[in-house]
Amino acid sequence: MATEVATLGGGCFWCLEAVYQQLKGVQAVESGYAGGHVRNPSYGQVCDGNTGHAEVVRVNYDPAVIDFRGVLEVFFTVHDPTTLNRQGNDVGTQYRSVIFYHSHEQHEVAKQVIAEMANVWDAPIVTELSPAGEYYKAEDYHQNYFRQNPLQGYCAFVVAPKVAKFRETFADRLID
Repeated sequence: MATEVATLGGGCFWCLEAVYQQLKGVQAVESGYAGGHVRNPSYGQVCDGNTGHAEVVRVNYDPAVIDFRGVLEVFFTVHDPTTLNRQGNDVGTQYRSVIFYHSHEQHEVAKQVIAEMANVWDAPIVTELSPAGEYYKAEDYHQNYFRQNPLQGYCAFVVAPKVAKFRETFADRLID
């Protein structure tokens, strides 16, 4: 089975990870950091906002089950692509909306989807579109965070509502 990779930032990586782990066709999801200038950054460094990294998820998916457009449809449903460098109370460039494309095809699909989303959202789309570069896996305690900490405050009040919205909107695309 051939897999492809999508690298996406839409605020806190815990939210995106929790959603993509439930999407049919996704083989693996990993939280990490991309788009910065510091090698092997720590969570603390990224949170300080001085490394240039965004919190991202790396999504490995089976294109025979879900294509890149489908991956992006979920992305644009579960975060706000109109707020520059923030998602809710999370503020800073590390929380920016960004698609790191891995191929010319992904770049073209992302441009099309962003243009289509401009007709859906009331405010301009500020999602950054950049070539994938260095990616760094986040610390182990960030992996599967929502699954392991569903009652933690941020998870209960921020992640859980996004997961619920995803499950309602994409009920036909959930893993059985």
